[in-house]
Amino acid sequence: MSVFTAAADQSLCAPLSVLGKDVTVPLVTGGEVSYAALDYAASAPALQRVWDDVAAYAPYYGSVHRGAGYLSQLSTDLFENSRATVAEFLGCRAGDQVIFTRSTTDSLNLLAAVVPADCQVFVYETEHHASLLPWRDARVTYLNAPRTPAQAVETLERALAERDPYGPALVCVTGASNVTGELWPVKELAAAAHAHGARIVLDAAQLAPHHPVDIAELDVDWVAFSGHKLYAPFGSGVLAGRADWLQEAEPYLAGGGASRKVARRTDGGVDVEWHSTAARHEAGSPNVIGVYSIAAACKALTEAGFDNLVAREQHLVAAVRAGLAEVPEVKVLSLFGDDAPRVGVISFVVEGWNSSHFAAALSAEYGIGVRDGLFCAHPLVRTLLGSDPQEVGECGAPEAEPGERSLNAIRVSFGAGTPDEHIERFVRAVKELVSEGAQWKYRTEDGRCVPDRGAAQL
Repeated sequence: MSVFTAAADQSLCAPLSVLGKDVTVPLVTGGEVSYAALDYAASAPALQRVWDDVAAYAPYYGSVHRGAGYLSQLSTDLFENSRATVAEFLGCRAGDQVIFTRSTTDSLNLLAAVVPADCQVFVYETEHHASLLPWRDARVTYLNAPRTPAQAVETLERALAERDPYGPALVCVTGASNVTGELWPVKELAAAAHAHGARIVLDAAQLAPHHPVDIAELDVDWVAFSGHKLYAPFGSGVLAGRADWLQEAEPYLAGGGASRKVARRTDGGVDVEWHSTAARHEAGSPNVIGVYSIAAACKALTEAGFDNLVAREQHLVAAVRAGLAEVPEVKVLSLFGDDAPRVGVISFVVEGWNSSHFAAALSAEYGIGVRDGLFCAHPLVRTLLGSDPQEVGECGAPEAEPGERSLNAIRVSFGAGTPDEHIERFVRAVKELVSEGAQWKYRTEDGRCVPDRGAAQL
């Protein structure tokens, strides 16, 4: 009995309903097929429940915090209630602030803008660029990629022990890798950081959609994540955690909403009193729809039950890994080894294939959407591929032609809305492409590997 047919015996929950589940796409070989969205790590499809909640609110759209009318008051209540919902979803402590941003990247850039001027930041080379790059005005120590969770903690402890003990310090770490899906020892890293007088921010972009994230239980100082990975539409994110650095720094953006009082001085200048609440870093008219969609997603995931969602996702992870293990030409990328716990994010390379060519064939010939490239984690992928850090490679299709070696990898990712059929099709497609080859010719066009429409079928 396969892992797929075993699902009913395990009483796994059904996939959650998501937008696009009935969309069909054309195949280059002819006909159409339902689209298998297996790129959740980039952007997960919005939950139908979230879309319905937003649609129900849309007719009542009004300005927030500034209007006296009924719809403005309603929208303000909805906006602030959404903040409370997110705080509850994250297990925020008394005094923590929930700030709404555009994305995880925006959240971490906001935090980077408010760290004290003499702060030393510690970040692993394994981080997504959203976590790796924002700390331009701080003293940054980049930590080498660990090969076990214990080594991750040991590496951090050694680095912190050597730092200046009198200045502020911040550790930035992912909860689940956007390349390998592996879970990081967040609670242990937080304990190590605090033991050495440092603070820690958790990049939960890949963790929050798959596992509960509790700020108090993990004992992290801040959490950042994006709505578009949490089954909400694009354009909104969250930074939640300690208020002191946020309150002491100048606003991330200056403008209406962040200011409490503004007055002209006798010398012709302007005096400004900034808010001390989350509004201090939410200048301008907020993305009310985006904020409400995040709150709706938090409610939907909570009501579905993370235990149920995790169990079903682990069933899918096992199915993908078992299927790929049957193909000797496939190498799955991993830092911590085969037994490491992980979410539904798996990256791999195929011997004899250019990764962009393989991903293009999955799309054009099977209707399967995956990601190829370096996944905005260039140092990590190069380390996993064993390449020279200076060797050329970039996100997207490389200059190498189909069939030539590339420095890219292929990533398949899935979650609460993924049906078994999409995983079955993916595993079957990988086996067929490796054993039989592509049915169509491909070429590089504008940096992408695409079917050569002028070529005959192979």
